[in-house]
Amino acid sequence: MVELKTAPEIEKMRAAGRIVARTLAAVRRAAHVGVSLADLDQVAREVLRAAGATSPFLGYRPRFAPVPFPAVVCASVNDAIVHGIPDDYRLRDGDLVSIDCGAELGGWVGDAAVSFTVGRARPEDQRLIETSEAALAAGIAAAVPGNRIGDIAHAVGTVCRAAGYGVPDGFGGHGIGRRMHEDPGVPNEGPPGRGTKLRPGMVLAIEPMLIAGGTDDYRCDGDGWTLRTVDGTRAAHSEHTVAITGRGPRILTAL
Repeated sequence: MVELKTAPEIEKMRAAGRIVARTLAAVRRAAHVGVSLADLDQVAREVLRAAGATSPFLGYRPRFAPVPFPAVVCASVNDAIVHGIPDDYRLRDGDLVSIDCGAELGGWVGDAAVSFTVGRARPEDQRLIETSEAALAAGIAAAVPGNRIGDIAHAVGTVCRAAGYGVPDGFGGHGIGRRMHEDPGVPNEGPPGRGTKLRPGMVLAIEPMLIAGGTDDYRCDGDGWTLRTVDGTRAAHSEHTVAITGRGPRILTAL
């Protein structure tokens, strides 16, 4: 069931979203060559703690997962698409890093992700990241009353496919509010004009995931969480929490 949020409730989600934005910014500043993924997770924990927020990621266990998620951010490097578990891996020059983060404040949740490179960026990685951001922007632009979920999916997928990138099958965005994952699902590809009609008060997490090699295939690591490209090419992930309003889409996880 899709739950519509009131204007005051959206303001509470905006407060959680600001914390997500600050956390992602702090993690990105800390991501230098030699820094471990566990170090980045600790940075995120400190930002959340200082803000009086908690993590909807920590301890989260959906049906597919063999164990609860043990961190407050997902840290996915190079061929990891999403859901990477922060560990002792130390960042290297040229790594492509995707950080996904959530915050819960006062019973409301924000969720966003960003991809970036460490050290010297490869041109092909920069193009991949820029395309993920363009796909996200296209999806957000389609998030207006009267459109449908399929219009968001079509906008995202069109940008991804035009650039020659793959889109992991079965993964995409979601409704969000009091819980991190609510109805409706928001695919990253599909026909326009289909699915749930968008109404003011709906809040969605829109999150393109791109595979550089152009295939849609992925595999799961033995940890039961980390999704990787099958062809070994790199991946990028961008996400914002977006409220649908009568004045147009409002990004709740922007700085």
